[in-house]
Amino acid sequence: MNNSQQRGTTGRSQVRRAELIATGRKLFADTSYDALSMDDIAKQAGVAKGLIYYYFKSKRGYYLAIVEDSVAELVARAGGEPDLPAAERVRRTIDGYLSYAEHHRAAYRTIVTGGVGSDAEVLAIRDAVREELVATIAEGAYGHRTVPALARLALVGWLSSVEGITLEWTGALAADATDQPDRGRLGALLVRQLRTTLAVIEEFVPECPAPPAPGEAAGQRDDLAPVTGSP
Repeated sequence: MNNSQQRGTTGRSQVRRAELIATGRKLFADTSYDALSMDDIAKQAGVAKGLIYYYFKSKRGYYLAIVEDSVAELVARAGGEPDLPAAERVRRTIDGYLSYAEHHRAAYRTIVTGGVGSDAEVLAIRDAVREELVATIAEGAYGHRTVPALARLALVGWLSSVEGITLEWTGALAADATDQPDRGRLGALLVRQLRTTLAVIEEFVPECPAPPAPGEAAGQRDDLAPVTGSP
């Protein structure tokens, strides 16, 4: 097989693997891990069971690949548009995070809660995404991903509250609650909470000054008012 043929085979394999992961995300969104057998998965995917074993080795390997794919999308949504000014990037980061949670509720719940039981590998994936999101917020706020321990702990605390709020919000949306804020309104609340956290960090860790909000240099603080639309 020549190099061109090898590249074609690899490309087809990547597409097939991505298709299986997309199918798995839909299946695990509606059905628990234990309730799905490999036969069920293969039937829903329209493939031979052996093909799933070929790509993922086991049902657990398949599930982990689905979780990792979901995590990669969440991180990409949250970390987009790195060239924006710091304050606007923080806003976009939060909106991207909420957008993912709103449109991928089951996957978000899996990521945040650690998935199946106390699976150590799933929990490790969850912890890794939390570290990445904290680093993303730090980079948006300070221009660098590493911050002193006290500042990091404050950001972890804020992110933990974001997770709880987002789980509650998406759960209410799934139940068709009519009194829930839209994504823009909730995002404005979380931005306000983050700005308070960043101000406290600056007080305790002066080398981590809070980024100025748009218009703040001119003495304007209207940017802190809640907004009703998404960025």
